[in-house]
Amino acid sequence: MEYVKNINQLLKPKVTENQVVLDLFAGCGGLSLGFEAAGYRTIGFEMDQFAASTYSKNLNGECSTVKLDLSFDYPKADIIIGGPPCQPFSVGGYQRGIEDARDGFPIFIDAIKKLEPKIFMFENVRGLLYRNKDYFELITNELKKLGYLIDFKLLNAVDFGVPQNRERLFVVGHRAKFSFPKNRNKKVTAGEAIGDLMYTTPPESKFLTESMDRYVAKYEKASDCINPRDIYPNKPARTLTCRNLAGATGDMQRVRLEDGRRRRLIVREAARLQSFPDWFEFNGNETSQFNQIGNAVPPLLAFQIANSIKECYSLGELHSALEIANSNSLNKELTLFEL
Repeated sequence: MEYVKNINQLLKPKVTENQVVLDLFAGCGGLSLGFEAAGYRTIGFEMDQFAASTYSKNLNGECSTVKLDLSFDYPKADIIIGGPPCQPFSVGGYQRGIEDARDGFPIFIDAIKKLEPKIFMFENVRGLLYRNKDYFELITNELKKLGYLIDFKLLNAVDFGVPQNRERLFVVGHRAKFSFPKNRNKKVTAGEAIGDLMYTTPPESKFLTESMDRYVAKYEKASDCINPRDIYPNKPARTLTCRNLAGATGDMQRVRLEDGRRRRLIVREAARLQSFPDWFEFNGNETSQFNQIGNAVPPLLAFQIANSIKECYSLGELHSALEIANSNSLNKELTLFEL
């Protein structure tokens, strides 16, 4: 279980950097865990009380339970990160975009205007680039007006050591030069993540009934599924969502036991597939815990993005120092000339 050992050791909060990271719409802290493992101090804001308490329980930073609005007074921070609510842009959210009251982008942009961070990053569903591409251009144009260079890219978590196919949009605003982390050559399988658990039947196990098996079979036939959508030990998992973790749906995440029975994932299995370490504990009931996991940015991917941001931030600091030095030199020359 090299993967499990790796995330348990690598993804531990520590402080090596002076900068403070503000995490908006922080959820249970998947993004912040990656940034704290990279050495940053974090401050989180999240409206769900169980997710906020999970964040505060596991991370060095504190997460306040609050519903953000345009009048909010933020603490000082050098970097802003977050996952503005994505329901307006997801297929499940009917892609209403800017017309949806759940849209968190006005709040995210407002925070950037108020704090003027050196760099910021947000994550969202890939749908923002397609049906809602006009709104995405509106967002990026507003950010460019604030003096930021914008880089964005669709990243699949499976390319960065996470045992799950999960494609999301990542957008970074900066004033220097930013490079996204490089893909890894080797993909981690579900078996490497949960092989010690997936053929067991812990007390909290929930098994599919005969009627549920029939329903799943009809669902898979209707969606032209060739192979059952069970989790296979030799492949990465499908995308984990709140819906297919917490709900008894046709595409629910499940494992097939050696005796032929199928059971739904347990919380620890879902957490590992999302790259949460085993020491990370979730608050709330089972449904809440599954929702926290499904909504999170995989911490292992967040850690790699945090390190790329660290390089960009340092480069930005260097550019600023050079600009000040050049400006002082020019002022000195002008003073001498005037004399």
